[in-house]
Amino acid sequence: MKKSHVLLLLLVQVIVLMPLFCLSDDFVSSRATYYGSPDCKGNPRGACGYGEFGRDINDGEVSGVSSRLWKNGAGCGACYQVRCKIPPHCNEEGVYVVATDYGEGDGTDFIFSPKAYGRMARPGTEFQLYSFGVVDVEYQRVPCRYGGYNLVYKIHEKSYNPHYLAVLILYVGGVNDILAVEVWQEDCKEWKRMRRVFGAVHDYQNPPRGTLSLRFLVYGSAGLNWVQSQNALPADWTAGATYSSNILLT
Repeated sequence: MKKSHVLLLLLVQVIVLMPLFCLSDDFVSSRATYYGSPDCKGNPRGACGYGEFGRDINDGEVSGVSSRLWKNGAGCGACYQVRCKIPPHCNEEGVYVVATDYGEGDGTDFIFSPKAYGRMARPGTEFQLYSFGVVDVEYQRVPCRYGGYNLVYKIHEKSYNPHYLAVLILYVGGVNDILAVEVWQEDCKEWKRMRRVFGAVHDYQNPPRGTLSLRFLVYGSAGLNWVQSQNALPADWTAGATYSSNILLT
């Protein structure tokens, strides 16, 4: 792809994202519902590709989000404060959720895990809130806090060294979206764009051999920036393994 086309594509992505970041200090009106779950936590088959991480992160208080928050997967891992607007049943703080899935319907921006949905209720009114099924809410994007975790990448289970590499991005802190991931190809002396397969999963056929460096195009409160992780993956990377970077997004 020509550099001019790449820059144009990135500019379009930023223009689409800017309204959401501009609204991050204000609550936006919407609707929310919840899905069934045997343990009230998240869906391990969510569209972000998180697996069990998506079920348990934030103590299971997670949500599927609409297309405007999903942003073709760039919205995976985003954090929101959501509060419902039925005074007798809803508390003032609401719930803090992590976006781990895609889903919408009946004008909703959020499809919560049952645990997250119930967290919006005043004590003793959870049953009444569940009985509504769909409720009016207001929400705002808030920084994600992961207790000091740096940006982490997990090698997807379908990866096969050295022929196929797929990377799942975890612990995107702050108010940041990962728009693109690239891998350094030493013999060509250039960065190669990885493909966003789905959600937070990016892949590359026949990746470079040896230790791999990655860089991430991050859009957030600091603007649009490339953030690089030298020696991100060892030469003997294996499917299912998790590697921590030197990148802490805040």
